[in-house]
Amino acid sequence: MHFPTYIAKRYLVSKSSQNAVNIINLVTFLVVVIGAAALFIVLSGFAGLKTFSLSFSNSFDPDLKVLKDKGKFITLTESEKKQLKTIPEVISYSREIEEQILLTHKQKNHVALIKGTDENYANVVNTDSILYYGNWFDRELNEVVTGLGTASLLGIALNDYRNPLKILVPKPGKGSITGNTTPYNEVAVTVSGVYAITEDIDKKYVFSDLELVQKILHKNPEEITGINIKLTPNANKEKVKQQIASVFNDKVIVKDRVQQNDALYRMLNTENMATYLIFTLVLIIALFNVVGAIIMMILDKRKNLNTLFSMGATVKQLRRIFFVQGILVTLVGGSMGIALGVLLTWSQMAFGWLRITPSLPYPVEIHLSNMLIVLCTIAVLGLIAAKIASGRISEKLVLEQN
Repeated sequence: MHFPTYIAKRYLVSKSSQNAVNIINLVTFLVVVIGAAALFIVLSGFAGLKTFSLSFSNSFDPDLKVLKDKGKFITLTESEKKQLKTIPEVISYSREIEEQILLTHKQKNHVALIKGTDENYANVVNTDSILYYGNWFDRELNEVVTGLGTASLLGIALNDYRNPLKILVPKPGKGSITGNTTPYNEVAVTVSGVYAITEDIDKKYVFSDLELVQKILHKNPEEITGINIKLTPNANKEKVKQQIASVFNDKVIVKDRVQQNDALYRMLNTENMATYLIFTLVLIIALFNVVGAIIMMILDKRKNLNTLFSMGATVKQLRRIFFVQGILVTLVGGSMGIALGVLLTWSQMAFGWLRITPSLPYPVEIHLSNMLIVLCTIAVLGLIAAKIASGRISEKLVLEQN
């Protein structure tokens, strides 16, 4: 065995003659264990929170969404429909129109986006999973589905035919708003159901039949603003995106779920990175204990170092002893901390000790990548701490008598 490594292992497990040094070494080891466990638990919590947050938007967003590259409206021809169906990974697709509208009900107003969808929308997005109460709209009637937030703001009741919800859309074209004719189109609808996803989305969208929205906006049946696409579970999204773009001669943008929610993904990733850096700073401060503990060990073992030096050991080899010892302390402590973090995280997943609400446990996830991140962070910080501490050894210190 390599000489410095052998001595470092002996010093790692052996007790010092000074009780204070033993206590300092124990505290240092516990600090490394607790710091590694805390960092892993925090990263696992953010991983679970990210999945939990995205689960709401994933239930609402399609696998892929086709939008116009320049402009707003797409004209979907019969030839393009046939080409979309020939792509093996495409299970189903649904046409839609999105447009800003004004909702008015019982002298209350609310600006929202109406999303007109065709009959295939339920095959692309699981509408039953987002429906809070009521039923999805009947396409033969002027019915819509609003969000829970919109229904609360306007005081809407289901199937209230006496007090219908009114949708107002500005008329296309140019002209004065002071003329005799009204500058907007108006249609009265009833609410057949209410969906619930997130607070922002619940106030943002109103679902209705595609033909109804096209009629309000004076658009042709071929004119739409987007296409929602559902893919097979193991589909190569990048390949399918290229195939879809070629169908439209690269005049469209094809977005996956990450691109559809790029702001949300950036926010979650930024928060995750900020938390990691904060806890890394805490670990840096905590690992100063490793520097102090190694220096105390050096002072306690000066007689042994003097003997080793007299037997021919170089100062470089003596420094390496305590450098290796510092690395071993951080790696062993970090590994035990990760094991403790995994155990605590698993117990939260299994038993839900911590709860956001009485029925909702705080979401956590165990990822191998988080284990590697914590271990690498501890190893790098431990290496720096061990290098600083072992650098205190000099020939003058070794030869100095107690």
